[in-house]
This record gives sequence, structure tokens and C-alpha cells, in this order.
Amino acid sequence: MCGIVGFTGTEQAAPILLDGLSKLEYRGYDSAGMAILNDHTGKIDVVKAKGRLKILAEKTDGGRAMPGQCGIGHTRWATHGEPSEINAHPHFSDDKSVVVVHNGIIENYQELKEKLIREGYRFYSQTDTEILTKLLDYYYEKTNHNPLESISNTMLRVRGSYALGIMFQDKPGILYAARKDSPLIIGQNAQGMFIASDVPAILGYTRNVYYIGNMELAELTKDSVVFYNIDREKIEKEQVEIKWDAQSAEKGGFEHFMMKEIHEQPKAVKDTVSAYVKDGKIDFSSVGISEDTLKKLHRIYIVACGSAYHVGVAARYVIEDLTDIPVEVDLASEYRYRDPKLSEHSLVIIISQSGETADSLAALRLTKEKGVETLGIINVVGSSIAREADYVMYTLAGPEIAVATTKAYSTQLINCYLLAMEAARVRGSISQETHVSMLAEMELLPGKIEQILADKERIQWFASKFSNARDIFFIGRGLDYAISLEGSLKMKEISYVHSEAYAAGELKHGTISLIEQGTLVIGVMTQQALYEKTLSNMVEVKSRGGYLMGLTSYGNYSIEDTVDFTVYVPKTDPHFYTSLAVIPLQLMGYYVSVAKGLDVDKPRNLAKSVTVE
Repeated sequence: MCGIVGFTGTEQAAPILLDGLSKLEYRGYDSAGMAILNDHTGKIDVVKAKGRLKILAEKTDGGRAMPGQCGIGHTRWATHGEPSEINAHPHFSDDKSVVVVHNGIIENYQELKEKLIREGYRFYSQTDTEILTKLLDYYYEKTNHNPLESISNTMLRVRGSYALGIMFQDKPGILYAARKDSPLIIGQNAQGMFIASDVPAILGYTRNVYYIGNMELAELTKDSVVFYNIDREKIEKEQVEIKWDAQSAEKGGFEHFMMKEIHEQPKAVKDTVSAYVKDGKIDFSSVGISEDTLKKLHRIYIVACGSAYHVGVAARYVIEDLTDIPVEVDLASEYRYRDPKLSEHSLVIIISQSGETADSLAALRLTKEKGVETLGIINVVGSSIAREADYVMYTLAGPEIAVATTKAYSTQLINCYLLAMEAARVRGSISQETHVSMLAEMELLPGKIEQILADKERIQWFASKFSNARDIFFIGRGLDYAISLEGSLKMKEISYVHSEAYAAGELKHGTISLIEQGTLVIGVMTQQALYEKTLSNMVEVKSRGGYLMGLTSYGNYSIEDTVDFTVYVPKTDPHFYTSLAVIPLQLMGYYVSVAKGLDVDKPRNLAKSVTVE
């Protein structure tokens, strides 16, 4: 959600900013802009454009028309004010001596605006960022042009979340950065220093980065960076090497990032398993969670948003079945507002691909206030949740660019399986023989995913038949219901087809009235103990005119007597079917979107990382 890139160094800045912003297009945006300190005039030039980044590139001749070696750029996703050139970032003081790009939301913007109006300030946009910029300008004048003091005063006065890139006209060649709750990193190479809101923006230039902590500031010159806390005291930071390479954030011959990432799932699953399974045993030494902690657990709470929440729903079935530990699953956006009652000897698991999801981060902090231990299941090393959680399990998915998650979802599932299996082992709720058998089966999952992907053209053919569908319903029981939730989300978020997932047993309680002649209903039936029950629900749907697709495991061939189209997945341990059955549903959503000619990787109104509430 929104993107920031900044550069100061020995190269022309604008082309670097445009390139970096292009790597952040997956985050979702509606306008873009750049500010460059002009080498010839000593003034800050600002150029903005509504719409795609290519419009900004055309207005600036690929950045070549903006001379200067110090600048900031931004892609905006509208929160305050409609998408427009005026509301686009960067925002600036009346004389453009103070220029700011901002990710996040300023909650007390109206109060600050009224104060500034009393001080004689006027406003040209509808944004909270302009208010923040002019508040910064106000303090800059009050502190006799002291950048650090004016930034820290501004940070103390505003409420909300922000990542800031800042330029002062009378401080040539220097950039300033600050953050609270929104992600921001600093990169360095031989040509200069970078600011970015996400790693892919600067991955083509450097893999050496620093992470700015909450309520911290940074001052960047062309060859160094100094960090400060909110009291303007210098602090030391360790440089971190990003293990991803630039090529892994490119399409690699695939038409879309999403299809590339679907095909990367076997490797991502294998890498994640290998990170925690050593010599045939689960090794959580890197996580830090002890056997004693797992033995004493009375209850587990899983908190997440979107697809990560669906991982939590699946994990509840697996954990409860293997360990007998009661599990509650909460949407992070609702968790805080129900004042959760957390019992002693509990563990709260926060699942987030980015590690910066605003609602999930807030849930983590509330949990810590209540004195309960937390475990983050995260894909991004050094992210806020990874730094603040008591324990961290990383998912080795690598960079995920498409807005619709695929490989991050699959690796999150693996971590939940491993946690459930290890807790079951140390608590004695499964035998050693079962534990070994499940580990062996888990290591076969990558090959079975590849087997499903090898038959993807069949799903493409079927998806093309329903590219004009108005409604699609997914039904299942138990773990199959969890799979249905994710399949439905994939369909609606990238194909814009109205879809819903229902627990199959609930159909008769009202929702079957939605079935019309030709309505596509996808029944997920991987759980053998529930197969016949869900199949009977499919029969009920068919009698009301529904067109049926069945998703089950090899061997359940009797399904073809009932459904119109069948997709089979290889047999596996019942607890692991989510990892296999989700693949055809990801492909189904993808191929419907492609058939409709939509922007698969950047669906409308959506952002990759939701870093505001």
C-alpha cells in the first residue's frame, strides 16, 4: 500500500526513483510523483501524475528531464482525498522548501489542520500528508531550520502511522527518513544511499540494508547514514544482507508474477520444510520456543488477516486434532475490539506475509501488553512483527510480488503443520511412528504440488467456460471448508467474480436459495470421513440447477457420477490436503482473471501489504 523510494548519491536520482517505484507497483497505487533537488537552480522540482507510473515517466522523459542527484518518489493509494495530481505525493510547503512523501494515515489531521490555519497556513489538497508537511515546515521555522528537531517535534505531535521521506531545500544532498508503524528501510551501495518502503525497490542496486525502528529517524548523505531515536540521540544499527536476488523479483518468462509464484510453491515449501527439519527431526532452535513451553500450553490463539486468516482456520483443525489444545482464530481487525480474554499458558500466533500488516501488528502489541507470549509466522526478516514477537518462524517464500498471495500462503501452512506436529510430539498426543510418518509425507508435498501443476491446462480449459460467471460458490466441511475460504478469496480478488465459501452443512440454512440454473458450485472433498456428507450436499445443489465441480483425491472416482467436472489431487496425510487442494483453486482464479483480460498482479482497489487500518 503506497510506495516510497529515495536516493542521494553520485548518480542522477530521477531514473533510479522511477525504476524503484516500478518495482513497487504490485503494492497498489493510483498516482505517482517525484521531487528532485535541481543541481542547476538549487530549487526542488516536483512532478506528479495521476494514473500509472508510465505517465510520470513520460512527463519526465524517463527521469532524464529532472537533473539532480538527490530526490524522493512515491506511488499513492488514496486514503484522504480522491486520486488526482493535486493529491499525489510528494507534498510541499508553500515555497517548496520542505518536501515530504508519506505512507500511512495521520489520525489527528483535522486537529492539526485547524492549528495550522490559525497560524496562517493554507492548503491546496485534501490529504493528511499536506497537513503533516506544513506542520513540519512550521517546526522547521520555529527551530531555526534544525531538521532533526523539527522532525522529532512533528512525530511527537501527530497520531497515526507513517513512513516519511523528507527533503529540505537548504540541506542539499541530504535526505531524512522517519517511521512509526509503517515499514521503511535504508539501503547503501557504492553510488549512494537509498530509502525504500519495501526491499524489491532497491534490490537491483543493493542487498545491504538497515531497518529503521519505530519512532526513529535517519539522516542520509551520499555515502553514510546516521540513526537517531525520538530524543535525537544517536543509535547504532547493524547492516543486514538481503538473501533474495534481483532475479527472484522478476517474472522469469511467465506472463504474470502470480503464475510465476504459483510455480514457485514446490521450492518454497521444500525450503521452508528444510529450514526446520534436520536429520528427520523438527528443529526449532532458530525459533527459540522450547519443548517446555509447548508442553505447558493450555490454549492457542491465531490472529491474522485475509489469506493468512484462512491459514489460521486450517491450522485450527490440524492443531486441535493432533494436540488436543483448544485453538481460537481471530481476524486481526476485530481482535482488539472484543477485548480478548487470554488465559495463562497461552500462545498468540500472528501470521503475516509482510510482517507489517497494521491490524496484525496492533494485535501483537495488545497481546504483549496483556503479558502473553507471541509467535510470528512471517516472510520478511527484520519486519516489525518479526522484531517484536517473542518467537519467530520465518517462511522461506522469497519475494512475493503479485497482490494475491500464493507461495506465502503455502509456506505459512507448512509452519503451522510443523508447530502442530512438534507440540503433539512433546506432549505425547501422537506416537513417534505417526510423527515420523507425517514428516516423511511432508517432504513429498513439493513433488505432489508439481504433479498438480503439470495438469494445469485442464483447469485453464474449465475456467474459460466460466469467465463470465456472475456467482461462484465453494463448499466443504472441516479442513475442506478452510480450503474453500481461500479458493473463494482468490476468485473474487483477482477475477472480480462474486464468490462465497460456505460450510457445506450450512447450505440448507438459507444459502441454498442462492443457487440458480447453471450456477457454478465447487465442492472440496479431500477429507475421507466427510466425503459422503459433502457429496450429498452436492446432490442437493445439482437438483436445484447448479453446475458442479468436484475437488477430491485420487481414488474417489464415484464422484464423477454426481459432478460435471472433477479435479483430482494426489493422496497425502489428511492434515496436509490444504497444501494440495489450494493449488487448483489458485489456478482457477488466475485463469478466470486472464480470460477476462484483467490485471492479474495488480487487481483494482487492492494493495499487497495493508499497512494502515
